[in-house]
Amino acid sequence: MRLIKYVPRFLLLSRWSGLLILVIGSLVPSQVIAVGSWTNIVQSPPGGNPVGLMLLLGDGTVMAQQGGISSNWYRLTPDINGSYINGTWTNRASMKYTREFYTSAVLRDGRVFVAGGEDGTGGNTAEIYDPRLDSWTEIPVPPDLICTNCSGPGFSDCGSVILPNGNLMIAAVQPANPKSTVIFNPFLNSLSQGPEYLSNQNEATWVKLPDDSIVTIDPTTDSTELNSSERFIPSLNNGQGGWLQDAYLTTPMYNFAQEIGAGLLLPDGRAWFIGGNGHTAYYNPSGNTNNGFWTQGPDLDSPGVGWDEPAAMMVNGKVLFQTVLGPPLNPQPRGYYEFDPTVNYPVGKITAAPDWGDTSGVAHMMLNLPDGKVLVSYGSSTVQVYVPDLVPVPSGKPTITSITANGDGSYHLTGTKLNGISQGSSFGDDAQMDSNYPLVRVTDGSSNVYYLPSYDWSSTSVQTGSKLVSTEFFAFQGLTPAMPYSLVAVANGIASAPITFYGPVWVDLNSGDPTQLGSYDFPYHTFGQGTSAVPAGGTINFKTAGHVPGSMTITKPMAIVAVGGAVLLGQ
Repeated sequence: MRLIKYVPRFLLLSRWSGLLILVIGSLVPSQVIAVGSWTNIVQSPPGGNPVGLMLLLGDGTVMAQQGGISSNWYRLTPDINGSYINGTWTNRASMKYTREFYTSAVLRDGRVFVAGGEDGTGGNTAEIYDPRLDSWTEIPVPPDLICTNCSGPGFSDCGSVILPNGNLMIAAVQPANPKSTVIFNPFLNSLSQGPEYLSNQNEATWVKLPDDSIVTIDPTTDSTELNSSERFIPSLNNGQGGWLQDAYLTTPMYNFAQEIGAGLLLPDGRAWFIGGNGHTAYYNPSGNTNNGFWTQGPDLDSPGVGWDEPAAMMVNGKVLFQTVLGPPLNPQPRGYYEFDPTVNYPVGKITAAPDWGDTSGVAHMMLNLPDGKVLVSYGSSTVQVYVPDLVPVPSGKPTITSITANGDGSYHLTGTKLNGISQGSSFGDDAQMDSNYPLVRVTDGSSNVYYLPSYDWSSTSVQTGSKLVSTEFFAFQGLTPAMPYSLVAVANGIASAPITFYGPVWVDLNSGDPTQLGSYDFPYHTFGQGTSAVPAGGTINFKTAGHVPGSMTITKPMAIVAVGGAVLLGQ
C-alpha cells in the first residue's frame, strides 16, 4: 500500500513537476523538433458532464465514463467523414457500481471488463459490458480471492494485461494471497487465482513486450533504494505463466508515495518507463527470458512529476505524456511533452508540446484513436484531440493478406502487424486504455467513412512482425450491395494500404416486399437478381432458407452462402 493511499482525492491528484531537461553525457548541437497541435471536440458529452476513462471499441466508437466517482457511460461516434472532432455523444447503459481509478480491458471478443475502484462502491466487484446488447453483467468474485475486510478495496486501482490465451491477468491490490495475481477467464466468465509475482505490484506499471512477456519495476519501501524488476513469461508452468526476477535498475524510479508513472513499448523494442521521482528508464529485452538490462533515459528536472500521469504512443513513434507543474500535494496546471527516442539515441529527447491551458489540477487520460490522433480527457466536459506531426512509422503499418466470408454475414480478415507497435496508451497502475487490436474501416466513393465492427481478434500481442494474425468483422446493414469500398485495417491509428471490398449482396427468397427493404438493406428477391448484382469473386448471402427452381448459367466466379438455413438450387 502506498503511503497516502486513502487521503482525499484532491491531494492524490496533485503531483510535482517543473521544466524538462535532457541529461546526456556530452554536448550536442541544439535541434528543432516539430510537435503536434490541439483541437477541441466540438460537441460536449450529455448534460455537459465531465469525461474520465475512455476505451476504444471494435466498432470504432469510444466508450467514455463520466468523470469522477460515477457509474455512467457515454458513447462518442465519429461523423460520416470519420471525424471524432465532429463526432456525436450519446448515453450508454450504466454500471451497477460506481468506480474511479480501476482496472479495465477491452477483451478479444469485443466485450469490456472492469474491476475494482480506488473510489466508489465497486472496489471488491467486477462487471462486464456487452456493446452489442448495451448491458452490464456482474461477475461473481469468489470469497477467497481478494481481501474483503482490509483497510481498502480488494481490487482498487490495479493493473491488468491480456495474456496470449485471451485471459486477463490482474494485479489485485489486496488479494487473499498477498502475492497472487487474479485471472479473469472470458470464456467461462469466471475469476480465479493466478501466478504469484515476486514483489507486491501495488502501484506498479506493466508493459507488454513483443514475445507477450510483461516487464515491471517492483515498488520499493524507500525511494532511495535501487529498484529490482521482474518479468512474466507466459510459457512457464505448462503455459500458465510465471514471474522471474530480472535486472536491477541503476536509478530509483518510485517517489515518496511509492508511485510511478506510465510505461510503453517503443518502436525499437525497448520499453520506456516514466518514474514518479523525475527519472526515466529503458528496459532492453534480451530474448524471451529474464535476462534484459536497464539503461537511464532523459531526466525530468523536478522530482515526482511523472506519477499517475498519462502517456500515449503516437503513430509517428514519439510518446505524448503529461506532467504536473508544481510542488507535491498542491494542485497545479498540467504540462504536456513529447518524447522522441530516436533523437540523441540511445538517450532520447524530451520537447515541450503546445500548452493546453488546463488549470484544473485534475489527472488527464489519453486514448489512441483509429485516425492517428490522441483523445485526451481531464475530468471536464471539454475533451481535446492531440494531432501528431510527421508521418506514421513504417514498422507499424499493417498488411492485409486475405478476406473471406464466414457464411453468417461476417468476414475473416488475416494479415500482419494488426496489433500495433505498443499497447497504445498508459496511465501506470490503473486505467488501462489499450488499443492494440485491429479495426476495419471502409470508405465509399463519396468519402463517407464506416467502421465495420471487429471482434474475436486472434491476438492482442504487440509488434507481431511477419506473424499472421486475424480478426472477424461484420458488414452491417447500410453498405450498398455490390458497391466497391476502399477497406483498410487499422492498428493503433496506423492504417494498412487499401484494398477493394464490395458491399454484401443479400437474397431473401421469402420476402414479398417489392421495395427490397428488409433486415438487411435491399435484399434481392431472386437468385437471378443476386447473381446479376454480385461482382466477380463476390459473395451472395441467402438470408432465409428456400428453393430456387429451374436452372441458370453462372458466368463469373462467386461464393454462395446459406446464412438463414438450407437453400436448394435447381429442380
